[in-house]
Amino acid sequence: MVTENKNTTGGMGTNRTTRSSMMPANEVFDIAGMVDYAEGSIVSRTLIESKAGTVTLFAFDAGQSLSEHTAPFDALILILDGEGEFTVGGKAHRVATGKVLLMPADIPHAVKAEEPFKMLLTMLRSI
Repeated sequence: MVTENKNTTGGMGTNRTTRSSMMPANEVFDIAGMVDYAEGSIVSRTLIESKAGTVTLFAFDAGQSLSEHTAPFDALILILDGEGEFTVGGKAHRVATGKVLLMPADIPHAVKAEEPFKMLLTMLRSI
């Protein structure tokens, strides 16, 4: 997996990042354009990391996957481009552009890309 984790810092202008963010605050973005596909890879870019949770972009190339695993937090995915296959608790879901899926904490889940797709993952921690 390729991890970008770009951090744009600056002076007092609007390009400044917030303390818990890897992206400039108070700006409008084409979120899908903030992560690029890479041949034969999964690319990730953390946008926000805080006590409340994380927001991470992913770009999966066709044929890439994440094996079944669990997470201690609820995870909300939003497909930004393409379509991905998610198996949650043994149930398969095909999730397309503009659709969301909530993956509950501690339930095994896996991800498969039959075609390239991009997603926004929001991990929701209990505070």
